[in-house]
Amino acid sequence: MKTKFNVTGMTCSACSSHVEKAVKKVDGVQSVTVSLLTNSMVVDHDQNVATVQKIQQSVANAGYGASVVGQTQQAPQPQQGEVTLFRLVFSLVLCALLMYVAMGHMANLPLPNFLVGAQNGVTFALVQLLLCLPVWYVNRNYYVVGYKRLFKLSPNMDSLIAVGSTAGALQGIVSLLVMSHALGKGDLQTVETLMHQLYFEASATILALVNLGKFLEGKSKRKTGNALEKLKKLAPQNALLLVDGNFVEVDSATLKVGDVVAVKAGMSFPADGVVSQGNCFVNESAISGESMPVEKQVGNKVIGGTVNVSGYVQVEITTVGEQSVLSKIICLVEEAGASKAPIQKLADKISGVFVPVVLAISLVTFVVWAIAKQDVSVALQFAISVLVISCPCALGLATPVALVVATGKGAENGILIKNGVVLEKLAHVQIVALDKTGTVTNGTPVVEEVHCTMPQQQFLAIVAGIEQQSEHPLGQAVVNYAKQQNVAFVAPQSFQTLPGMGVVGTVDGTSYAIGNAKLMQQVGVEPSAYQQQYQAISQKGHSTLIVAQNGKFVGIVGVGDQIKQSSAFAVEQLKKLGIKTVLITGDNKLSAQAIANQIGVDQVFAEVLPHQKQQIVAEQMKVGVTAMVGDGINDAPALATADVGFAVSSGSDIAVDSADVVLVKNDVVDVANAISLSKKTLTNIKQNLFWAFFYNLLGIPIAAGVLFATPLQLQLNPMLCAGMMSLSSVFVVCNALRLRFFKPFKGATTQVAPKETNVKKYKLTIEGMMCGHCTGRVHKTLQAITGVQSVEVSLENKCAIVECIGVDSQTLKLAVEQQDYPVTNVQEL
Repeated sequence: MKTKFNVTGMTCSACSSHVEKAVKKVDGVQSVTVSLLTNSMVVDHDQNVATVQKIQQSVANAGYGASVVGQTQQAPQPQQGEVTLFRLVFSLVLCALLMYVAMGHMANLPLPNFLVGAQNGVTFALVQLLLCLPVWYVNRNYYVVGYKRLFKLSPNMDSLIAVGSTAGALQGIVSLLVMSHALGKGDLQTVETLMHQLYFEASATILALVNLGKFLEGKSKRKTGNALEKLKKLAPQNALLLVDGNFVEVDSATLKVGDVVAVKAGMSFPADGVVSQGNCFVNESAISGESMPVEKQVGNKVIGGTVNVSGYVQVEITTVGEQSVLSKIICLVEEAGASKAPIQKLADKISGVFVPVVLAISLVTFVVWAIAKQDVSVALQFAISVLVISCPCALGLATPVALVVATGKGAENGILIKNGVVLEKLAHVQIVALDKTGTVTNGTPVVEEVHCTMPQQQFLAIVAGIEQQSEHPLGQAVVNYAKQQNVAFVAPQSFQTLPGMGVVGTVDGTSYAIGNAKLMQQVGVEPSAYQQQYQAISQKGHSTLIVAQNGKFVGIVGVGDQIKQSSAFAVEQLKKLGIKTVLITGDNKLSAQAIANQIGVDQVFAEVLPHQKQQIVAEQMKVGVTAMVGDGINDAPALATADVGFAVSSGSDIAVDSADVVLVKNDVVDVANAISLSKKTLTNIKQNLFWAFFYNLLGIPIAAGVLFATPLQLQLNPMLCAGMMSLSSVFVVCNALRLRFFKPFKGATTQVAPKETNVKKYKLTIEGMMCGHCTGRVHKTLQAITGVQSVEVSLENKCAIVECIGVDSQTLKLAVEQQDYPVTNVQEL
């Protein structure tokens, strides 16, 4: 089982590494992932309750705190919290005064007489010490935490800061004591020499500059979780609950399954449910990223957190709490942000030994320079510089901040990415396999043409009666078409489904077979009997249902599934990303190739049986990293086999757990968006890691005085080193924040159609539209007409612009007027 913990007291990547090592030693723990960015930890362990207690104890023994997420009992408070504005300003103001006293004379700034001259050397040092004391006090946590970690042999960044600051303070205090002794003997030359070797300003300013860096880093890190915070704020605090015939305002958290709530225009849905009364238009953009309001009627599902734009509905609650769609999405985004990408492994290994290595380098630096210069003061300055310039935080934050921003940005656009491993794999995808039905097409097939050798009513009555027993989409299309034609169905005496071929049934002692060419071959129908009609229908991109009676051909039905508006655009964007596209379908080769030609895919696999999809994906994986895109249910084996599985959702049915990546909008263009986002994220992570490694590899040797021994005589002041260290972390976080400006591809606005068809454009002048609810109803009515390619409805101009193929103006006019909106004029443009 997996348990999530809040972890307190972590300040750098060394801390997260120590926590991870401590927990891994606990019996019963299989794996552990610690996130410095979110201060959390996910542990996969056995079912034993005692294991959780052992985990918490191991974290406590390491010097940190841990509590199970959701439990009321709080873990120990962090010893080193975020830097407050007061602490930052207080430290900077006192350090500014300290710098004025310590270095003002270098810039010929006026100083009080009691601070000038060797005779006032002790006073000069004491004033600096007094100014340091408040700074040391307000920042005492650096010392408390740093030395505690050091004594536990698990030093972190606080240890480096504490040792560096303490060394400067001790140098200043020792110099003050020697100055006092020299002044007592009248040795003013020694006093004057030591006045220039005080490190009080360095000791305090190191803390102030680290505070500045942490403050800026904290503000930037909070921005990385903006998308997640927006999701958490979607669910309303209160709801109107139906109690004894009246609606009472209650806390949304108290709602139960089966409760009925009222949602008025402008209100958010408090939980997932089904509309039981009324109708409305819902803005689902916060969940799906789709800005167009969606109409909801009785029986339609709604998602908690979405907004009722117009209308009034009553909703019966179906899921609450952690089982709701919104909660699952929030959990998914949180887990993705807390996960680790494989590229982070090297940084984690280095972070685990970074601080001890830096301490050792600092010690060696001190010894070497003390011997070389015979001057402890110079050696100490180099040693302190090494301690405070090194930055393990930049290493630790390089990957997590980018992951959090990327997964949050994905969620904003309706792309739910499971974890860092998936996101990194996405960046290397070379092949995308697309299932046809419901992915490339709308998934709602309709009968386009019927050819038969018997009366059509009789033909439809038999075929629809048999197909009524089937759940296949093509069969259901025939059933729906027959209902529209007011055909009375003939019930079969027997029925059987033949997977991958079709169905067979018996009506009044006569055997009927309905399916594809394979089934016709099995029942003995000659291909020549239906080949001409079969090819004509298939070349239009339609699927076919061939019907045989007692082994003789009696008819064929052409069923079309409209290609999604964005499918061709999505394939085009994938090609621009250098990705090969593959279409997988159970349709015949002619029909599949016709659709492939319209959307531009590179390769087609037709007449594929359900179990063969998995085999095709496995074959493609031998060629390159392969992603499979499907509905998450029928394509589950293929999605599980692929390197990355994309599941497209359908309306409110968001199957969060169905694949590696869930596309909430059911828009195939988001496959290209997800891959593009992952590529940009991986590039961002590499930039961060390069900076983190480059900064430390270059900064530590220079701080140690490597260039001081050359003609350049370059020496870094400890205060400058502290500033560089703080800003290095800020740089990493700010670089990751650039991902917030990721712009997704926008799909095409027109349907894909065969080139030989003629598109007509009409302008309908419509009366009676009063609000967005009206324009939405007109838009939906016109868009539902087969052959309509695009619709633009204007409330201001009281008109609709319609592009269509094979639809006359009278059909458009009647459809709108059936919704009680008079059409006063129809003009062909």
